[in-house]
Amino acid sequence: MPSPSALLAFALASLVLVVIPGPSVLFAVARTLSVGRLGGLVTVAGNTLGQVPLILAVAFGVGALVAQSVVLFTVIKLAGAVYLVYLGVQAIRHRNQGDHSSTREVRSAAPKRTVFWQGFAVGVSNPKSIVFFIAALPQFVDFHAGGVPLQMIVLGLVFIVIALISDSAWVLLAGTARAWFARSPRRLGIVRGIGGGMLIGLGGLLALSGSRA
Repeated sequence: MPSPSALLAFALASLVLVVIPGPSVLFAVARTLSVGRLGGLVTVAGNTLGQVPLILAVAFGVGALVAQSVVLFTVIKLAGAVYLVYLGVQAIRHRNQGDHSSTREVRSAAPKRTVFWQGFAVGVSNPKSIVFFIAALPQFVDFHAGGVPLQMIVLGLVFIVIALISDSAWVLLAGTARAWFARSPRRLGIVRGIGGGMLIGLGGLLALSGSRA
């Protein structure tokens, strides 16, 4: 297990990184605008749990292979970017579908299980997370104490908890704004279209970013 001081230092470093809005926050907000507050929270859960296989891969050495292979890194990055664009296009195409009740939140036509696995797919296909974990986790591990994979897993779980709380807070804020738009079908269609556009833009941004960014 990591020492208490290492856990605290890593938690503070993770908090600074997570609180600053980045791709995961933009993804969560865009999905919230498209599928609603509950759908956004489900997306965050899927996206965050998608980090678990990456943490395990880094802890047991597989992540290093991805980070050192430009081809593999690029393939995974482009696959994730294409999937984001696909979700954005779907959000725009179906922006006027769903329940337009003015008294309750508009629900996404997609089952919550589907929304969860969509978020998971985006999280697990993010090679930048592997690079971050490879760069950050070893800095807070006591190699002389042994159990290095377990120490990395524990640190990774700390990051996941912080990310889950932070991204959920952003979703709640976005959901509050969306509730106002939900009072009008036309306004809701517009905000869903904006969410879809954000997903497409985020996918394009990730696809065009440097392979080692």
